[in-house]
Amino acid sequence: QVQLVESGGGLVQPGGSLRLSCTASTSAFSIYTMGWYRQAPGKQRELVATITSGGTTNYANSVKGRFDISRNNAKNTVHLQMNSLKPEDTTVYCCDAQNRLMGVDKWGPGTQVTVAS
Repeated sequence: QVQLVESGGGLVQPGGSLRLSCTASTSAFSIYTMGWYRQAPGKQRELVATITSGGTTNYANSVKGRFDISRNNAKNTVHLQMNSLKPEDTTVYCCDAQNRLMGVDKWGPGTQVTVAS
């Protein structure tokens, strides 16, 4: 079973940048669609970005042009480069590994991102 660990969160000023990383402990990383989601307290989980095993990406409208998702199948990692951060980007960001054929949808514990002056 895949295990995920996120890193790279922190405090940044509005307009700043952060790079989140997620490392997966699996021998079959390339079969998973990887994604980043965020969930603020009291709100539903929100898709941020996903990337398929073949590199096709998908972004929430709220982050298009500001965030970039990438993956390295050789290193079992997925990254989220976040630029031009806004206070409304503040929340916990979770990495997700999904393979619908296998019935797998696994979440990491998350990393806190805070955008404030």
